[in-house]
Amino acid sequence: MESVGSIIAYVVVALAIMIFSVLAVTTRKILRSATFLLFALFATAAVYFMLGYQFLGGVQIAVYAGGIVVLFVFSILLTSHPGDNSSKLESKKKTVGLIGAVAMFAVCAWSLISRCSVIKNLPDLGETQLPTMKQIGADLMSSGDHGYLLPFEAISVLLLACIIGGIVVARKK
Repeated sequence: MESVGSIIAYVVVALAIMIFSVLAVTTRKILRSATFLLFALFATAAVYFMLGYQFLGGVQIAVYAGGIVVLFVFSILLTSHPGDNSSKLESKKKTVGLIGAVAMFAVCAWSLISRCSVIKNLPDLGETQLPTMKQIGADLMSSGDHGYLLPFEAISVLLLACIIGGIVVARKK
């Protein structure tokens, strides 16, 4: 049974994720948008920590909050003036965006509801074994059937290309 304190903490963190996510996409100042994204990613890491997934929470902070947001801010500072406002959206683009958002909400709601009904009908599997850190590390660096070495290296090459592109853009100025 969950304690009242943990439920309140979860609600506070969930509200923070929702508020910062909405602020990240609605603010007209691009540097503020990146800052709100950073706060949303930190709050997501807090959810992982509350669920007991310390490794995943640490990865969330190190990779996304630490690395990706810094990359976003670096590219923002290289390509535009951080104090400038973005242009206002036309009403046609707002309508298309709203329709797309409602459609994606419907798809997410349907997938969540259908997944929950499938979970209720599963037989009791008893105690499940959580993977150890050694197993996670071996899977991440494995090139076998369920290994993640190739995607890991592809992301490394992509980030290297972004860094080189940033240097090229910076040298032109």
